[in-house]
Amino acid sequence: MASVTSYPNAPDLAADDYIVIGLATCFVKEDGEVYEVEVIEPIPSASLETLVKGISTSFKFACATTLGSVLEEDKLQIPAGFPQTAQFCDDFVERAIAAARTYKRREAAKSLIPLGATYTEFKYSTERKRVLNASRVVTKEDNVKQHSHTHKVL
Repeated sequence: MASVTSYPNAPDLAADDYIVIGLATCFVKEDGEVYEVEVIEPIPSASLETLVKGISTSFKFACATTLGSVLEEDKLQIPAGFPQTAQFCDDFVERAIAAARTYKRREAAKSLIPLGATYTEFKYSTERKRVLNASRVVTKEDNVKQHSHTHKVL
């Protein structure tokens, strides 16, 4: 039975709802240098199912826990087993609520990592770096050159 709902923006969720939280290795670019950071992120059920099948990921490990153990009212709690130097991802609260809903819809995904367990068998790789603050600058050279006859009536 679900406990009393404690999330005003998510009346359908309770503190004891299942969620998976992962520790990802990401990068931040500052002054031309790239720095490694560890980020705590919620993992939705569809993503977890894909990651468990062996796709390369920046996640080191994932922990199955409850929403209430991570979100206590408006305060974020770093789960046990996570480094204290890790930071929460942007929009963590909204993403955690969304991820918790995916496990309510897809109950079978809960069996991949039992509640309270940690999964460490991901295919961890930082070959393709996840740069958090990357900005894409579009230049004139990015334009596709069209053939001279493209807009002519022949």
